[in-house]
Amino acid sequence: MILAKVTGTVVTTIGHADYKHRRLLVVQPLLLPGEKPAGDFIALDNTHAGVGDTVLVNREGNGARQVLENPDACVISVIVGIVDSLSIPSFD
Repeated sequence: MILAKVTGTVVTTIGHADYKHRRLLVVQPLLLPGEKPAGDFIALDNTHAGVGDTVLVNREGNGARQVLENPDACVISVIVGIVDSLSIPSFD
């Protein structure tokens, strides 16, 4: 699981049956200071998240398929929660 910020949406003309009318969102992983930047990726929305939301993403295929209750789904990343608040303690 990773924390990420929703930065955009993906629009398609044809939907895959495994997505069951869920939206595809572009997410950017959140990093701690000093961590190497990671690239944005696409995640299937299971929570009705929107652009600007901080979300919890399951980025592991088997876990993503379990969330969707479809063992054969062609899914790797699923948004499983919207984060209300985030606090990172300082260890100075």
